Amino acid sequence: MNFLTLGIVLIVCHSAYGMTRAQLKKTLTVMKKQCIPKVGVAEDKVSRIEQGVFPEERNVMCYVACIYKSIQVVKNNKLNKEMVSKQIDIMYPQEMKDAVKKSVAKCVDIQDNYTDECERVFYATKCLYEDDPPNFIFP
Repeated sequence: MNFLTLGIVLIVCHSAYGMTRAQLKKTLTVMKKQCIPKVGVAEDKVSRIEQGVFPEERNVMCYVACIYKSIQVVKNNKLNKEMVSKQIDIMYPQEMKDAVKKSVAKCVDIQDNYTDECERVFYATKCLYEDDPPNFIFP
């Protein structure tokens, strides 16, 4: 997603004080369509991540990292808690924000167990799902 498109999405989101779950999912689908060919992963390998199916394959791990890079929450090759929190405030439905932020606080340090950017983001994301499946959204 180019910066102009992302900026427009963020302005729309901010003015509405977050999106509905369906709107957020639709927005993330744009990033999915960009990241699948970028990392060379088959859609069937990533289509069930939101349901907790996390294939431990390099291209799947890098796809997950690509999604988070697209929403600009990766800094120094790992998820950045403050940047993630800001995006949650902008994008997530009001009723989900606190729960998702708690999961992020719990899961962000898991990244320190890995040196590879794709693995760091992948395992932190897997933790987010495991910590709170009902509030986990992923394209």
